[in-house]
Order: sequence, then structure tokens, then C-alpha cells
Amino acid sequence: MNEAEVALLGIRHHGPGSARAVAAALAQWQPDAVLIEGPAEADAVVHLAAGKDLVPPVALLAHAVDDPAKAAFWPYAEFSPEWVAIRHAVDHDLPVRFIDLPAGYGFAPSADGDGDADGDGSDGDAPDGLPADPLALLAEAAGHDDPERWWEDVVEHRAPGADALAPFAAVAEAMGALRAEGLGESRRDQLREAHMRQQIRAARRAGYRRIAVVCGAFHVPALETMPTVAHDRALLAGLPKRTRVDITWIPWTHRRLSQATGYGAGIQSPGWYHHLFTAEGDPVPRWLTRAAELLRAQDHPVSSAHVIEAVRLAETLAVLRGRPLAGLTETLDAVRAVLCEGSDVALELVRERLVVGDALGEVPDAAPAVPLQRDLARLQRSLRLKPAAAPRDLDLDLRKDTDAARSRLLHRLRLLGVEWGAPASSPVNSTGTFRESWRLCWQPEFAVRIAEAAQWGTTVEEAAVNKAVGTARSAVELAELTGLVETCLLAGLSGALPAVMRVLADCAALDTDVAHLAGALPALVRALRYGDVRGTDHAALAGAAVGLAERVCVGLPPACVGLGAGSAALMRARIDEVHGAIALLDPDTPTDTHADGGSGAGTDGLADRWAAALRSLARREPTGGPATGAPGLLRGRAVRLLLDDGRLDSEEAGRRLGLVLSVANAPADAAGWVEGFLTGGGALLLHDPRLLALLDEWLRGVSGEVFTDVLPLLRRTFAGLEAGVRTTIGGRVAAGPLGAAPAAPETAGELDRERADAAVPVLALLLGVHPKIPRQAAGRNT
Repeated sequence: MNEAEVALLGIRHHGPGSARAVAAALAQWQPDAVLIEGPAEADAVVHLAAGKDLVPPVALLAHAVDDPAKAAFWPYAEFSPEWVAIRHAVDHDLPVRFIDLPAGYGFAPSADGDGDADGDGSDGDAPDGLPADPLALLAEAAGHDDPERWWEDVVEHRAPGADALAPFAAVAEAMGALRAEGLGESRRDQLREAHMRQQIRAARRAGYRRIAVVCGAFHVPALETMPTVAHDRALLAGLPKRTRVDITWIPWTHRRLSQATGYGAGIQSPGWYHHLFTAEGDPVPRWLTRAAELLRAQDHPVSSAHVIEAVRLAETLAVLRGRPLAGLTETLDAVRAVLCEGSDVALELVRERLVVGDALGEVPDAAPAVPLQRDLARLQRSLRLKPAAAPRDLDLDLRKDTDAARSRLLHRLRLLGVEWGAPASSPVNSTGTFRESWRLCWQPEFAVRIAEAAQWGTTVEEAAVNKAVGTARSAVELAELTGLVETCLLAGLSGALPAVMRVLADCAALDTDVAHLAGALPALVRALRYGDVRGTDHAALAGAAVGLAERVCVGLPPACVGLGAGSAALMRARIDEVHGAIALLDPDTPTDTHADGGSGAGTDGLADRWAAALRSLARREPTGGPATGAPGLLRGRAVRLLLDDGRLDSEEAGRRLGLVLSVANAPADAAGWVEGFLTGGGALLLHDPRLLALLDEWLRGVSGEVFTDVLPLLRRTFAGLEAGVRTTIGGRVAAGPLGAAPAAPETAGELDRERADAAVPVLALLLGVHPKIPRQAAGRNT
């Protein structure tokens, strides 16, 4: 019996030239079986490539069944040689097998490697400091310092010749010489190549006479010379226990192809390579035409004459540089010089859209998937939210049922760790809660996160509810729980809210840290605002929020005593947040002015109790050192909030500012007080010149040594003011003493009615109205 013939087609992953060469070799050689470097588990899903619903770029996703976070990808584009081989096999009804080590060995705890397949040796450990990339050595031997450009000239820009197998023989000879010279392979490479040889032997035993093997060129020398079966079995006997895995097809993107994933063969220009593989005839003029269309769509003045000149420039540069065809470098140089007129901004647009691209593949519904993935696909279809690799903005009106359902889906996915949508600022200014804006961008790795989230449930809603409850039970911070409550309301998870609220109540009862309570309150109050538009029952939320607010009101003043500069800055932010939250909780409480700084704690409103807490904080001055009182930053902030709410008049605020800026107080404490008082706006210094005069007088009286210490605080304070306010304050200070009475305005001269009446007919003509000229003026005109 004649031994089966084996054709070893050594390729570079994601190379359009290699893909064309593989297509020509398979058409010429006509094998009866095709073996492809890839995880052996993929045999179960390769049949899906026979239909038209599996559209590249796609990727094989393998993940451990018990731990979906352990996953690996093997991506394929339309110009990937492996994909060309798969399509040839299914189109000609040939058996196709994947012959690399099963992915399950890569996920084992003691495995040597991370489970990714690497067809070109780029992750192998090369001895003696040799580079791991064999193409770099070949390019160096050929006198080229750029392996990418060398490979393009030798392979990618060359059309297959009369003998389609000749290029593969040449590549195999070059790789054999490199490995013979000492480009070593890693232990993992040896295991993988032993498994590939075993699979080739299995194909021979199955009776196939002409076997085509498509693999990374680095492995060809190891597959040409077959050692004994016992040798390979001994190597594979050291493999760890195989992990049980699931494998499927998932959509991939050109942008993700630009990263070294799976085969370890990321490419920088997938969009360009796709054009090289699919374009008929000379690819450069067609690609420059697409670039011109893109730039014209962005309002760049690009004409057909620009395209003609760019083609000429690219071809001329290729000749000057000794290249067989204009490559990407020459083409981009022509785009920058001619189409973009030297603009790197416009060139970056071409790089993003055409050199890389945003193509997103498609997989059939028959592809294996966890129930959670199928439920998500159903919701995407029903809500008309098609995943896309290109970022896009989505504005939702929550008063509409479809938009509300879309909002719930996006919030639920965020809770599950699938960041398909990110909240964005809306171009429409609105203070209501019925509008949401999102920025959507689908990433291929979301398939892994969905597989991980499948442990929580079989539908998106069920998984989100269970994940929320599980997160609440493991939460340690009160703010984390109140944020989770807000997420549950946004996501419409009524099934999770009671359990989360019980955990929140228990945690709030045990937490005595005022900073924690203050940090947790704003999210809870924001959640209360969603009740009207989302139809949620927030009675329990209101009770919890009021309880937190009351505890903050009681504990705030003593909690602020003795704080350092960093802690005081954090507490000031908390006070501002609580102030806004209480305004939402108790919006109808009337504000009354307490010019004397009286307590007002006897009122029943929550806002009144908060005002009393602020008054108490404002009075806690450090009488016996900084540790005996509240920092000036917080006391000044409390006075400003009371002033803005109308609970303190400007005269009382001025009196307190004068006391703080007196010589009896430490300059650093006074500077902190001013910072807290002016945070949020300094327009009151313009409206009340007395306050500005007090500040100016204090600043002029500070000694030189102390001024150096307080200067950073003052700079930070005034840097936060509006530019117009700073300019006006500077002008008033430069104009003279601020405490002097303002100069009386100059009296205007007497109106010259005769001259004014003379202008009336002209103004009437310009305005198109009938002039009403006084009688005496009319007499003069006649």
C-alpha cells in the first residue's frame, strides 16, 4: 500500500498573501482531507462554517466549564489562511480536523502555558537571547531591518505562480535552517508538535491519501521529520489532567485582530489586509478611492484629482524604496501629503476607519451558547439593539416602553459585568430623570463575561437579580450597598430589592462612621427620584434615606473635630453631597433666616435639622489648638451653605468672616475657612464689597513668613473661581482702597432735544415705522 502524501502548508497567521497561496495550493493539489492548526475541540463546531451565517471576523472561544474566566480565543478573518482552508474543505465536502493540543490541557493548573495556541512561535522561549520571532531573523538575514515590510514584499504582495506549492517549500527550508541554527522551541511547542504528528498519523490510518496540513510556518520542520510513535507518546504522557471545556464561535472585530490574541499573531492593519485580499486588480487606487470617500464624508475637500495624484505618489515612493508594490507605508504617506494636506488629524481618521476598521463578524443561532447568551440575543432582537463594534450614541426617553426596556437591559448587563453601554452626557440639557444617554460599543470578550455570568441564572433578569443579592451579601461598605440599591432601581430588579434593603438596614444600624453614612446617603436619595418615571415603590427607600440623614445630622459636628487636611477635604465633599441630597429629600421645608446664628433645631423638618448641624459645625472653633475644633475648611463651608440657603444673612456672614480673619486666629486656619466659604462661586465678593474689603485687609496684614505658608491654599481657592469673577476682583483691588465709599457718578449733561429730534426720521426709515416728530421739530423742518 502506498503511503499517504502530506502537503505541509506553512503560513503566517492573518496574512492575505499566505491566504491566497493556501487557496491556490489547495486548488492545485486537491487533497481529500484538510488538517488545521487549532484546538482539537473545534472539530465539534467546524461544520457551522458550511453555511452563510458564519461571517468573519469570528473566533473560536474555548472556556473551562467549571471556571468560564479561564478562556482562550482563536480568531479568524476572511484573509486568514486557516479560514480559507476551512472554507475550501466545507465547500468541497472534505473532512476537516483541528490538530493542535486540546484547549483543556492549557487550562489545567499545572499546564505549561496559558492555553493560547501560537502558530508562529512568538511566545516560545528562545535560548541564548535569540528573538522569538523567526520572521525577524529571516528579515535580518535578507538585509532588512523591518520584518513586516520584508514579509509584505516577499509574500503578501506576490501572486501565486505556476507551482502553488513552491512558496511553501521555500518557507519550510528557511524555517528549517533557523531551527537547525539554534532558534529553540519551548516545552509547550514540543508538546503541541507531538500532538500534531499524532493527528497526522491518525489521518493516514483513516485511509486519506492526500492530506493538506495548514499550520504556522515555525512548526513545519518539526512535522516534516516524523520521530517514532513511542517518542511522541512519551512526550504527551507528561500532560496534566485535561480540563473539561466548552467551545463555540463568537463574533470578532478587526480592531481586536490588531492585538496578539490566541495565535499570538496580532496585526496592526487588519482593514488594509482585508482590502488586499478582497480587492480585484491593483489594490492601491481602490483603497485611496475609499479614503477619499471617507474624508469627503467628513467635509474634507478631496477630489478625484487628489486621488490620481495620491496614486502616482504612492507608486513613485515604492519605486524609490525598491519595493515591488506600494505598501501601506507608501500609501499612508501619499494620503497624508495629498488627501490630508499634511494633517495628522485627518490621517488618524483614515487609520482608524480603513487601516484598522470596525468590521464585526456574525455567528449563526445554531452555534453553541449558554442559555443566558440566547436570552440576551432574544432581547437584542426584540428591542432592536444590534451589537456593533463601532461606538454609537443612544438617547432614551424612559416614558416610552421600548426605551425603558432598553435602559433596564443595559443596566442589568452592567451589573453582570458586561459593559456594552456606558452612561454618557446628553446633548439635550435636562434636569429630569426621564432621559438617559448611552454610548454603546460591543466587544468580543463580552462572550466570556456572559459565560461567567451564566452561573447566576439562565435569563438576563434572573442572573442580574441573583448577582445583586450575592453582591449585597458580600458587601462591606455602606456606600456600596446604597449604590447597589440605585442600580437595582435603574435595572428594574424588584426581585432583588427587598433582600438588598434588608442587608442595607443591618449594615446601616451597625455602621457608626459619619463619613460612611454621608457617603451612602446621596446614592439612596438619587434612587428615590426614579420612582415617578420608572413606577417603583420607594416607601422603604424613603425610610432608610431619612434614617441615614438624621444620623448624619446628629453625628456630623463631633465627627469633624480634629480632622487633618486630607480628611477635611474628603469630609467637605461629603457635606456638599449630603446638602444636595437633603434638599431632594425635604424640598418643601420652608427656609427662615437666622441672622443671629440661632439653633432652629426645634423645627420638625429634616432640612431644619441639617441647618442646625451646619450651625453647630460653624461654631466649633479650635480654642485650644487644631485638635480641639473643626478645621476652618469645614466651618467656612458650613457658613457658605447656610448663606446660600437663606438661613444666614450676608451681614452675619461678614461678621463671621471678620472674626475668622482677625489676628487672634491662625493664618492657615483662616485661609482654610476662606477656601471653604468661596468654594462653588466667588460672585458674592462682588455683590458685597465689604466681604472683599475684609479679605483684602487680612491678606495685606499677613507677615511674609506666614504668607508663604498660606499661599498654596489661596491659589487653590481663587483658581476655582470663575474667570470673570477673578478678573473683576483683580480690577477692583487695583482701583484703590476697597473700604472707601464709591465715587459719585458724573452727572450727565442736559439732553439736546434739537439734535435728538433731527435723528428721528432716519431711525423711523430704518425701522420701517411712521415717525412721530414733535410739533416744534416739524416746524423747523418746514
